[in-house]
Amino acid sequence: MERYRIRGAILALTAAAGLLLTGCGEGADSRAKETTDRRRGDHVLPAPPDGYSAAPDGESREVDPAPGHLSTFALDVDTASYGYARRALADGRRPDPRTIRPEEFVNSFRQDYERPDGNGFTVTVDGARTDERDWSLVRVGLATRPADDDRERPPAALTFVIDVSGSMDEPGRLDLARKSLGAMADRLRDEDSVAIVTFSDEAETVLPMTRLAGNRDEIHGAIAALEPRLSTNLGAGVETGYATAVEGRREGATNRVVLVSDALANTGDTDADTILERISGAREEYGITLFGVGVGSDYGDALMERLADKGDGHTVYVSDEEEGREVFVEELPRNIDLTARDAKAQVAFDPRTVSEHRLIGYDNRRVADEDFRDDSVDGGEVGPGHTVTALYAVRTVPGASGRLATASVRWLDPETRVPHEESGRLETASLRDSVWSASPRFQVAAVAAYFADALRAGSGDRTPLPAAPSWRELRTRAADLATQTEDQALHDLSQAINQASHLPH
Repeated sequence: MERYRIRGAILALTAAAGLLLTGCGEGADSRAKETTDRRRGDHVLPAPPDGYSAAPDGESREVDPAPGHLSTFALDVDTASYGYARRALADGRRPDPRTIRPEEFVNSFRQDYERPDGNGFTVTVDGARTDERDWSLVRVGLATRPADDDRERPPAALTFVIDVSGSMDEPGRLDLARKSLGAMADRLRDEDSVAIVTFSDEAETVLPMTRLAGNRDEIHGAIAALEPRLSTNLGAGVETGYATAVEGRREGATNRVVLVSDALANTGDTDADTILERISGAREEYGITLFGVGVGSDYGDALMERLADKGDGHTVYVSDEEEGREVFVEELPRNIDLTARDAKAQVAFDPRTVSEHRLIGYDNRRVADEDFRDDSVDGGEVGPGHTVTALYAVRTVPGASGRLATASVRWLDPETRVPHEESGRLETASLRDSVWSASPRFQVAAVAAYFADALRAGSGDRTPLPAAPSWRELRTRAADLATQTEDQALHDLSQAINQASHLPH
């Protein structure tokens, strides 16, 4: 595996960047080489790495790969699809294939990527061959810096928009939200602030933006008073939530709307784009992001996912008190800050070594290739402590050797909006002989992707992933990895695969 980094000031008239090349294989020495950014139109493009040959016309294939050999997508740290699938399987039913998003399965598990010292990303690219001839899995891993100690993060101004419609009366919905929010209120710092908006047929601000210091009893009282009412006017809830967030907005704080709902909208605006249009000013002018928390055995997955994706945020799904505590007490306070806005990734496959490739998942996150460096095009928002993994099924040219792929990530600094890029690359010689001899965390990503693919089998005209294992082999792989890593999340994955394997297909 090879890694290198490109850092540059994209807005400068001229810029120099440091290029760090790491030799193939573990323990290889690294060396730094200065390069100069080159301009094409309004975009600064990185110079090709040392030793990379140009095409006959003098254009580097690193910059201009053949048509069809680019893959571009907005980053996504959602995990709701996997959480909801586990809930459905635990209830003895197969999840609707339309709710299966493989990237959310893959990104539900810890990875072992190197992390940067400051804001931005490291890029790791590795791969391994499958048992199907000429087919490999390639992993593109992006990682942000570790989450700061909670005491070092900026203060938070969180507006909770809580669904109190009749459907939330089911156990594991509003009661779960009350317990989770109560625990979180104890976890937040004195300088943090919270507001609470509820919605059923109408929306109401039950607690304006309130500092935690000296007001915890009042906040706990507002949470305890949440009770289910009538229908679900989610649009009114989001609109009122953003208005409350803008009114209570704090300079120098992370301002965020947290939507807790089963997303079963049945009155008022029920279309995500219409809802988002009504609060577009608050999102764009003040940079307020949306964090969606899904609950309930019946869950409007498509609506919640659309709201979060287009609302510059992400989604999770919680089904029990333990998961609720993890999200509200650990993840949310720890990851309140942002390290990157409008982050996008682009992978360039070399046509001399790759005959076919396809991105696994990210169906709703694709970006036009020419928009990778258009910073007005929406990307994903990513915070500290996150990793983003993209898996590709790649068919290599028989006998070809050399560059296989170069992966780049571009993002805007969350405060200055200055764009930055980092890149990493992979050579064919660095492909492991087998997926199942690769690193444990690579195998975890492969198992998660194969699991999602199996749950989507028979829906649409999808081509199965190469060398897809049987249910029995998949279950065994997950169990072995759980034992090897002592990771409880992998025991849960093994259990979910076992439950799926016994349901009618």
